[in-house]
Amino acid sequence: MSTVDRGRFQLNRSRKNLRRDVGRAVADFNMIADGDLIMVCLSGGKDSYTLLDILTNLQRHAPITFELHAVNLDQKQPGFPELVLPAYLDNLGVSYKILEQDTYSIVTDKVEEGKTYCGLCSRLRRGILYNYAETIGANKIALGHHRDDIIETLFLNMFYGGKLKAMPPKLLSDDRRNIVIRPLAYCKEAEIERYAALADFPIIPCNLCGSQDNLQRQAIKLMLQQWNKQFPGRVETIFRSICNVAPSQLADTKLFDFVGLEAGRREKSAELELIEVV
Repeated sequence: MSTVDRGRFQLNRSRKNLRRDVGRAVADFNMIADGDLIMVCLSGGKDSYTLLDILTNLQRHAPITFELHAVNLDQKQPGFPELVLPAYLDNLGVSYKILEQDTYSIVTDKVEEGKTYCGLCSRLRRGILYNYAETIGANKIALGHHRDDIIETLFLNMFYGGKLKAMPPKLLSDDRRNIVIRPLAYCKEAEIERYAALADFPIIPCNLCGSQDNLQRQAIKLMLQQWNKQFPGRVETIFRSICNVAPSQLADTKLFDFVGLEAGRREKSAELELIEVV
């Protein structure tokens, strides 16, 4: 087998793996329905390129009809290669829009030196994208978060926020205007990295966040990598636990009626005493 044929074989096999995982996630969470207009958020990173690529491939073979509209938010970061994505999307032949909003200046002005930009940056970006989705009538917004993102978010919320939550594969936005889907929810980051390299996507790094060292997410990622080296399969087990939650075995009174459970035991005991007397 020639080098070219080997590369094509590896690309097709990787795409098949990702399509299988995406198809399973779409089916499990009813992410895509006939007639949907899905706005695909494209950042220029490996994850969003893979998301758009797999969805366009799925679109050609799916038994239902749905539309895709790719959107990139140009946040006016210094040195941002603004011609890369339009050239790629024109060649792909997909409907798209480049939004231009100078959130970079806002973030660098508002966030104290040494603090992470990610929180404010993501809130600004989310608001702009959600508003645009409404203007074009998109009923779904697709994001490129994968399995490893979901696991990392679980530990970020546990360690730094005191909450047991991650990223759901499908959710209703806080303002209740948009359904957000994450078709890559079952996909491993390693497989996405492999596919992006084989497909030779024109990756655009995020210099705004990437310039900051020791980010909390990077620390969590390193922890998980070390765990997986020491205990192979641990990351997969953690993800399975996210999909297999038992609220009655935790301690959140909003999710499980612990008070009512206690009262129910008293009522049952009273019924048993009445039966015994009779």
